[in-house]
Amino acid sequence: MGAFNIAMFVGFTAMVAILSWLWTRGTDAGSGEGYYLGGRSLTAPVIAGSLLLTNLSTEQIVGLTGQAYSYGILVMAWETLAAIAMVVTALVLLPKYLQRGVSTIPAFLEGRYDAQTRSATSLLFLTGYAVILLPIVLYSGALALSEMFGVAGVLGVNDTAALWITVWAIGLVGSVYAIFGGLKAVAVSDTINAVGLFLGGLLVPVFGLMAIGGGSLTRGLSVLWAENPDKFEIIGGPDDPVPFATIFTGMMLVQLFYWGTNQAIIQRALAARDLREGQKGLLYAGVLKVLGPIIVVLPGLIAWQMFPGELETGDKAYGMLVSEVLPFPLRGLFAAVLFGAILSSFNSALNSSVTLFGSDLYKQYLKPSAGDRETIRAGKVFGGLLALAAMTIAPFIANAPQGLFGYLQEVNGAYSIPILTIILVGIFTKRVPPVAAKIGLASGVGLYILSQFVLKPFVVGAENYPHYLHVMALLFVFNVAVMLAIGRLYPRATDYVAEDSGDVDLNTWRLAKPVGAIIVAVVASTYVIFA
Repeated sequence: MGAFNIAMFVGFTAMVAILSWLWTRGTDAGSGEGYYLGGRSLTAPVIAGSLLLTNLSTEQIVGLTGQAYSYGILVMAWETLAAIAMVVTALVLLPKYLQRGVSTIPAFLEGRYDAQTRSATSLLFLTGYAVILLPIVLYSGALALSEMFGVAGVLGVNDTAALWITVWAIGLVGSVYAIFGGLKAVAVSDTINAVGLFLGGLLVPVFGLMAIGGGSLTRGLSVLWAENPDKFEIIGGPDDPVPFATIFTGMMLVQLFYWGTNQAIIQRALAARDLREGQKGLLYAGVLKVLGPIIVVLPGLIAWQMFPGELETGDKAYGMLVSEVLPFPLRGLFAAVLFGAILSSFNSALNSSVTLFGSDLYKQYLKPSAGDRETIRAGKVFGGLLALAAMTIAPFIANAPQGLFGYLQEVNGAYSIPILTIILVGIFTKRVPPVAAKIGLASGVGLYILSQFVLKPFVVGAENYPHYLHVMALLFVFNVAVMLAIGRLYPRATDYVAEDSGDVDLNTWRLAKPVGAIIVAVVASTYVIFA
């Protein structure tokens, strides 16, 4: 029986790899545009699929399911508000990026500010990916797959050894995709896996509801609703992981950073064939994102109904639920698409790291005379070293605080909000000088670290401290004010004027605004319904 599931897992994974190779072998991965942006050839379905799978990985599935297990439906804000951020990105930010024809967000900042701002931002991204994102993706993925496959029992090793083995297996396979295939190989494999993950992800709550409803889906939903009314309270209190007030403060800032400025995400839209395809891709993904709570929140509620208070940490809820309710013949197949989701987030961050190092650091400082092929080769070497570091760090996250998703979001604030600050000020002002961006970055990073990792644990105490999303909003407002004050006192000599590179057709999609308005209305209605 185990051999059947393993065969399904290996067969589907191999199929994705072969199809990705066949569909991308004509791309010139030796040129900068071909490797970093897939030759600017991505269409809306590929962009949407890749965006969703890059996001919907195990740190999202395992982490949000775990939070829903512990706290209920209120954590769905992380999914639904993402759709609004996608709308803002499609209508406001993406046209600015494509107008400049850049391959990285730091390159956009160089045009607006200067080369030093570009380098500082690249270093912030790379530090965040190396220390936070890549290890957490590997750890959460290994945790889920180890639970589903019973790796420790199969191999006759303890849980720690099983975790190390699974982490390195994921990391090695993911490195091959990201380092040697380039962005298009990552995006195509993402799109294939996205179909399987959405179907499989929907099946988990379906079979879960049938399990608690005695074979009836509707009865299962009624039982879940009737027996756990507190879990369906969408208005979070001050002690919850998502207090309601944070939706109007730091939550939207985090979402806007992630979908609008995070290199690992926005690189898919930067590779769009034209602005229309990029906007379609973002908005298609936004429509599907509204369904996200069914895949990553509802399973947590079902797991609570089946194992109330039995799990030592909510992060184990998803793996336990899948093992309990998913029919045996589907487990190997679902494990394969879950593996694809893990690879997607890992690949995306690693591919973006290769892009950032090669185009923003190696080419700028280490060897300005290097051509595309040499720059890409240096980036691949760096990516390999980064992957090895992440695979080494990941197993130690087992000792990190409970609540993987909340922990990830809080730590990410050290670099996410400072970067978002200088991008938005750069887009919406014309006279703010480069020195303001440098001060904004330094102030944003330094004050956040001081707040969350010095004052909160050692001076004030966590129980009396404001929620980290409120802290993000306060620091965002403060740093914007500082940058605007500098712009007023020491303005640029001339107004900044964005140049059109001519690389991309900038005609907008005629349905972009109506579709965006519908998405925003649907998200708002969910709060009206559940409140």
